Amino acid sequence: MKKTTGQRKRGIRLLSWNIQWGRGADGRVDLERTRDTIRAAGPLDVICLQEVASNFPGLAGGAREDEPAFFAAAFADFEPVFGAGMDVPDGEGGRARFGNLLLSRLPVGQVFRHLLPSPADPAWPAMQRVCVEAVVEAPWGPLRVMSTHLEYYSARQRRAQVEALRALQAEAADLARLPAAGKESNPAFAARPRPAAAVLCGDFNCEPGSAEHLALQRPLPASGLAPDAHRPHWVDAWPIAHGARAHAPSVGLHGAEWPDRAYCCDFFFVTSDLAPRVHALEVLADTAASDHQPVVIELA
Repeated sequence: MKKTTGQRKRGIRLLSWNIQWGRGADGRVDLERTRDTIRAAGPLDVICLQEVASNFPGLAGGAREDEPAFFAAAFADFEPVFGAGMDVPDGEGGRARFGNLLLSRLPVGQVFRHLLPSPADPAWPAMQRVCVEAVVEAPWGPLRVMSTHLEYYSARQRRAQVEALRALQAEAADLARLPAAGKESNPAFAARPRPAAAVLCGDFNCEPGSAEHLALQRPLPASGLAPDAHRPHWVDAWPIAHGARAHAPSVGLHGAEWPDRAYCCDFFFVTSDLAPRVHALEVLADTAASDHQPVVIELA
């Protein structure tokens, strides 16, 4: 999809990466290595990291690092937004947290931390999952950026989480078309931008063409509030950028203890109205600083 130079100058670049709490394929936790890999990806406007830990005991190779604080200091010109899916006692009177970190060089408006459903599935281990959403000011206007990490073991929970992400998009599309009235006497009720246009990224723990991957991209049903309204739905950005070319693998490339083969489970989805802005999408295959690879998208 060819873009003019002027369009590229007004574009933005976003990186998504499951950093495995800074643990590389060599089993060593090295946050400086993670930081340097992000910096080597080139100019970025938004950084979305999954599996970010704060004071979490027992993680392989870890020493209870405060990773949100580390990355906030490392990218001091970015606004940090951390969302913990897991927030539990550390056993010593403190709290241990594990979740997703979003860092934005663009101005940040509203922020949402959506806990995703976790229906009972006793045959499998599970952890509470979260989706972090921030409304950022892109060159063309407000844009929602959402970062998540879906359940690995339980297909039932993963399907429920996919439906929750679809519901969040349907809700945002309706609110953008039919915003609530503000209330001048109470600023908590003030109307604030939250557009239908959005980017959704992260580790979805499913493969291209899987039931979950296809379900996430189903068109949204018409709204009862505005049955004639178009509700932009999620679409995988990879085929927009690469056509029929198979997804590049995002795990299994550098001999980490998991997985035993290379495949793709890290995606960028965009809302259908944003699809024409997808200019480039790349999996950064060279780094072994995690068991996943960073993925970078450019929107024109």
